[in-house]
Amino acid sequence: MRKLLYAFALSLPVTAMSIPAIAATQEECDAKFTAADANGDDVLSVEEGSTYYDVLNTPNPSVQPNQLTRAVFNQHCTAGVFLTGANRAAPTEAGAPFEGANSFTEGQAKSRIEEAGYSNVSNLKKDDKGIWRATATHGDAQKNVALDYKGNVVAD
Repeated sequence: MRKLLYAFALSLPVTAMSIPAIAATQEECDAKFTAADANGDDVLSVEEGSTYYDVLNTPNPSVQPNQLTRAVFNQHCTAGVFLTGANRAAPTEAGAPFEGANSFTEGQAKSRIEEAGYSNVSNLKKDDKGIWRATATHGDAQKNVALDYKGNVVAD
């Protein structure tokens, strides 16, 4: 039986096997959408869902403004696209932040920092080395944080 299950698992397409182990439930996604949908029209405007648009539109636009419906949101949410903080799939690379041409907009940079578990992001500026730098709160402590062109967020 084990060999049969193993053979079946190997026959699955890579995309089916690479779904994150930790993803939000349908109920959690519905709650997130409802909390963001201030006018209750079942579509998140860019203003209502700026954090979600920033995630979906980095690096290539996948949802145009005012097209983030509950169904589209839930599809991305349950797939783990909007995971935050410790649940993010990509760990920070050793040696970050890295200098380089940074294509993140200010809004995207703020969202990435918030997704890494920080709040109250302020004084966000890109330095001459392409690194976004800000002050943010993590737990009860205020810290200096940096975001490099690869998306690594580190306290510095």
